[in-house]
Amino acid sequence: MDILHTCLNVADADRAADWYVEQLGFERSWEFTTDDGDTRNVYVADDAGVEFQLSDTEGETPSTDGDRYDHVAVAVDDVDDAFERIDHHGVVKEPGDQPAAGARTAFVKDPDGHAVELIEAL
Repeated sequence: MDILHTCLNVADADRAADWYVEQLGFERSWEFTTDDGDTRNVYVADDAGVEFQLSDTEGETPSTDGDRYDHVAVAVDDVDDAFERIDHHGVVKEPGDQPAAGARTAFVKDPDGHAVELIEAL
């Protein structure tokens, strides 16, 4: 069994896709609009082909209650550099070592408030 993608409900699929492309180096991979024309889905993929489906539905704004999902994790070469460089929309957790996980991590928010974990292997 393989994970195909993670779907994130967003307010504006293009804005979200641009953030993942410009700030984290993903590439737009494909997109589609539902037959009723209400929901647009833009996919972005990393170099290994792992995709995020960024889904925006006309007239709906994603919940900010934080219980829809926890976070998505993205590997980076240098957590501190990425944390300083990324034009994020909020800090969840500043960079710090996680010895039990063998990693240095930080958490930031994307334009729609989803938590994104930046992970650097130690």
